[in-house]
Amino acid sequence: MDRQPLARATRRVTRRATVQHLDAPLVRRQRRAVAGLLAVVMVGGAALAGCSSGKSASSAASSAAGAAEKGASAAASAASALASAAGGIGGVIASVEAQASAAVSAASSAIAGIKGGLDAKGDVAVGAVSTGSDGKAQAELTVTNHGQQSYRYVIQVNFTDDSGKVQDATVVTVDDVAAGQSAKATARSNRDLSGTVKAEAANAVRY
Repeated sequence: MDRQPLARATRRVTRRATVQHLDAPLVRRQRRAVAGLLAVVMVGGAALAGCSSGKSASSAASSAAGAAEKGASAAASAASALASAAGGIGGVIASVEAQASAAVSAASSAIAGIKGGLDAKGDVAVGAVSTGSDGKAQAELTVTNHGQQSYRYVIQVNFTDDSGKVQDATVVTVDDVAAGQSAKATARSNRDLSGTVKAEAANAVRY
C-alpha cells in the first residue's frame, strides 16, 4: 500500500528532470548570444573612455573608429547567434534587425566619441553599391577637403534597402586629405545583404 504513491512521485521527478535537460542547450545558446552583445557594448565603452582620458584627439579618434569597425562585426556575429538560439523565420528576422541596430550603434558611438571633430558630411560623396569578391556590399567614397589645412576623416556609412530602411552600417577612416584635395576609400558591409542596396554617408567628421 505504501509503495504505489512513491512510484508515482518518482515518475514525476524523472519527467521534470528530462524536460529541463532538453531545454538546457537552448538556454546556454541564448546566454552565449547575450554575452556576445554585452562584449560589443564594452568595446564601444572602452573606445569612448579613451577619448576622455589623457590621449590626444587623433589617437582617441583612431581608437574609437577602429573599435567601431570591430564592434559592428562582433555585433553581427552576436545577433546571428541569437537567431540560432531563437530558431525559425521570426528569429531570423529579429536577428537581421538586431545586427543592423547593433552596427548603427557602434558606428554612431565612434563618431560621437571624437572630441573637437568638425561636421564634414558635405565633403563626402557616396557612389553606387556593388558586390565585392567576398559577397559583401561595397560602395566607393570620394572625400574632398574643402578646408584650409590637412584633415583626417571618419565617416559612418549606412547601407539601406530600397525603402530606406537601414540594413547595416560601418565606419571608414580616411587619413590626411590635403587642403583642396580629394581621396578615395571603400565602405564595406559587415555581412551579405540581399535585394536592392543603397549607401549613404549618415555622418562624417574631420579633425
